[in-house]
Amino acid sequence: MDHFHLIIVTGMSGAGKTHAVQVLEDIGYFCIDNIPPVLIPKFAELCIKGGERVRHVALIADIRGGEFFDAMSQCLKDLKDLKEEGISYEIVFIEASDQALVRRYKETRRVHPLAPHGRISQGIAEERNRLASLRRKADFIIDTSNLQPKQLKEILVKRYAITDSKKSMTVTVVSFGFKHGMPIDADIVEDVRFLPNPYYIDDFRHKSGRVPCVRDYVESFPITQVYKEKWFDMIDFLLPNYEREGKSQLVIAVGCTGGMHRSVCMAEAMYKHLRDNGVDVSIEHRDIQKNDVEEDAPGYEGEA
Repeated sequence: MDHFHLIIVTGMSGAGKTHAVQVLEDIGYFCIDNIPPVLIPKFAELCIKGGERVRHVALIADIRGGEFFDAMSQCLKDLKDLKEEGISYEIVFIEASDQALVRRYKETRRVHPLAPHGRISQGIAEERNRLASLRRKADFIIDTSNLQPKQLKEILVKRYAITDSKKSMTVTVVSFGFKHGMPIDADIVEDVRFLPNPYYIDDFRHKSGRVPCVRDYVESFPITQVYKEKWFDMIDFLLPNYEREGKSQLVIAVGCTGGMHRSVCMAEAMYKHLRDNGVDVSIEHRDIQKNDVEEDAPGYEGEA
């Protein structure tokens, strides 16, 4: 029998439900924000009939649903009745202290859904009262009063990671030319315009940095070897620390003047280094074709 697992994320407004669902989405859950509880059982039935496409779902159902939220008790009863069809669910209740919630609302200047024209503390008190019975039914309660976002992520990943889905930080190495502008999504930018430039060698001018003779030329200089050693060492240090902080994607941009020779060569070198060390890495050469290229080569990514 196919199995469908549903996580219902609920709890106090401002406690971190949206961030929690974003974390679950990052680790492979299909996520929906603010669905009326009356629709949840029907949605679960549709998912179980959809084959392998949707097996893990997380959704937010909270006080924003107004009178629709009052149907939650019936929703949970209906989900229990669907257990024989392979549907299971659990409730994650996220809360925080009154002091923490008031502080967050003050910082963001948002309006509490139950106190649009009154004091935030009154809205929090009313919400706690309305959610009390649902909290008692929760399978997992998380108090975010003293949690940083990365700590909440660690809690959720540890408990809900999908075992057949290996999620780790992915790295993209991008070569580019400064005269065409820097990549706007770059996390780390390396300027390799200090390296010897093959452009001034007639035989190399129209060959890309992926062509072996051009690569060998750039790497034949001691300054290139010293740079690679220091650069690789820095990236090797940074990657596990970025991942520990919860970063899921990292873009390393390598630039030279035109994005054809030195940046391509060094991007290829970094790609090979990371690939050979088991990193989930891909490579892009953004600006090669913006140059007058007469000869190119597959590069390390094209190796068998």
